[in-house]
Amino acid sequence: MDSPTLPPLILTLALDEESAEFFNALRRQHFPPERNYLDAHLTLFHHLPGTEQAALTRLLSDYARRLAPLPLEVSGLQFLGQGVAYRVGSAALQELHRELQQAWWPWLTPQDQQKRRPHVTIQNKVRPEVARSLHQQLSSSFQPFSATGIGLQLWIYRNGPWEALQYFPFGA
Repeated sequence: MDSPTLPPLILTLALDEESAEFFNALRRQHFPPERNYLDAHLTLFHHLPGTEQAALTRLLSDYARRLAPLPLEVSGLQFLGQGVAYRVGSAALQELHRELQQAWWPWLTPQDQQKRRPHVTIQNKVRPEVARSLHQQLSSSFQPFSATGIGLQLWIYRNGPWEALQYFPFGA
């Protein structure tokens, strides 16, 4: 368990500027404003131990240095019950996630030990009928598109807002 001075860490994939702006515009339009204190993101790990920040940072620096930007395919929409997300597929991203999962297995929560189904949430914590309506609206005109993962972002979780700790650009 994390101490009060060392809250858990979250790892996300940074997206290329054009894709990030596309998702952020949808978030601004459809995410409840009182809950929309983050830009759009693709979460890789939800709860990494703050006590292991130094080890996590070393490994992330090493991975990011040797990785090229990751090609991503935004393949469709996903109804979340109380929200909507865009499904994101990538063999390279799945492989990166598996490798990090193996390296960090003893530290992972059951949620983070599961296979990742990458997505970018653009709406959450709304009534199911509101989410279903948006899902139907966006699905009716959806065309798959490409995006790029350009790095990793490590965050600290503070019971709501996230605080950016470090960015690890790929290939730097």
